Amino acid sequence: MIDKLQFISNQTNGLSHLESIQLALDAGYRWIQLRIKNQPFADVLKAAVKAKVLCSCYQAKLIINDFPAIAKEVEAFGLHLGLRDMSIQEARKIVGREVVIGGTANTLQHVLDRIEDGADYIGLGPFRFTSTKENLSPIIGIEGYRQIVNSLTERHLTIPIIAIGGITILDIPEIIKNGIHGVALSSAIIHSENPTKLVSQINKILC
Repeated sequence: MIDKLQFISNQTNGLSHLESIQLALDAGYRWIQLRIKNQPFADVLKAAVKAKVLCSCYQAKLIINDFPAIAKEVEAFGLHLGLRDMSIQEARKIVGREVVIGGTANTLQHVLDRIEDGADYIGLGPFRFTSTKENLSPIIGIEGYRQIVNSLTERHLTIPIIAIGGITILDIPEIIKNGIHGVALSSAIIHSENPTKLVSQINKILC
């Protein structure tokens, strides 16, 4: 249900959010998060409507970042909430029970809070420095992932964890080996000379 390879839209390198989504879909992604910050609600809604059309053409899942009302309006597959967004329980009242809701985390306590709040999956990061996100939280790294996964195991807790933040294909085997469910990549795909080949290689690692 929670894809192991996820894409987060990015406006960079002359690409708009929608153009980055088109690139990702063409490359083989089937889990797309529309993440637009610091824009009016109406503009985000307009982009979300177009993103839903694109994703539908590829039978891909659309996740809306931060805007539960927009996720409901466009009938998105899921909603992703940051640490400063509304609670998952509050968002659930808006989008309903069928919509998948993920939450950002940076520490073990964040993960525990997200599980308590009813998250379906966790976006845990950043793995390393990334320029695609403002106000970056402390870097986690491989050892941080290992410690968090081990702590969850000791508590008999399980939830799909997606590693995020500055990840390259070379990082993925070690990340997955430490109990992480999957990865989210954005810049690595956008800057790739052959995005389709790169996605194919990543999917082979994740299988």
